[in-house]
Amino acid sequence: MSRWILSNVPSGLVLLGLVVLVAGGAVLVQMYVRHRFPRLKGGEHNDAIRFAFGVVGVVFAFFTGFVVSAMWSQINSAGVKARTEGAAAVQMATDLTVFDKADSDRIRQSLLEYERAAVAEWPIAANGHSFPEADKALKRLYTAYEEVQPRTDTQKTFLGPSFTNLDKISQARTERVIQARTDIGPPWSLWAVIFLTSGLLLGCAIVYGVEQPALHYTMVATVGVLVAANLFLVVELSHPFIGKNATSPEPLRDVAQFLSSPPS
Repeated sequence: MSRWILSNVPSGLVLLGLVVLVAGGAVLVQMYVRHRFPRLKGGEHNDAIRFAFGVVGVVFAFFTGFVVSAMWSQINSAGVKARTEGAAAVQMATDLTVFDKADSDRIRQSLLEYERAAVAEWPIAANGHSFPEADKALKRLYTAYEEVQPRTDTQKTFLGPSFTNLDKISQARTERVIQARTDIGPPWSLWAVIFLTSGLLLGCAIVYGVEQPALHYTMVATVGVLVAANLFLVVELSHPFIGKNATSPEPLRDVAQFLSSPPS
């Protein structure tokens, strides 16, 4: 569900929807509780609710912060892989000047085809699907390097590191594709705990005894907005390759643009 939301719904609309759903729903529940149980306005139970509210609030803040931090780390990790993949490709393109023109042109074209395929693969892999064209382009790139017959010591010296960088590209892509398939947000057990602590926090705010309705509604709405904002963060960071805050394929696009420029 979170993958579909990130792919099809703007972030601002997701936040607004959660605020309306959570905060608005909490206020409606509060209206019912105040009318159905008028004795709760007296506040005799406030000492117990105040203690529960403090405990639940700390647990909610700690747990939500832990989940958000873990998912933000996943996004940073994905960004490192993308930059590694792009940096290795740029280095390979730079080293092409030492090879014969026929080899250099063939490798440059194969590398450009791979980078374009990798960019096209990005949203497809992010949604858990395979893109065979990228695999084929990578194989052609390996073949292009294997066909090089170095004639000078300089060419021999640069060919080894080029294969090393090619292996880095292949490994970074493999890790990126695997991460896109496996890092799909919190499992149902974590979602259950998130919803449970959110409900308990809102419940404590709703049954807290406040004589003035305006103050009580403001308090419940404020807690509802806070809960909605935290749920928004969890949803937005659930997938490292999908959404406005996700890792960008810009390093791969930069490589494709670099390769598309005429060699100096």
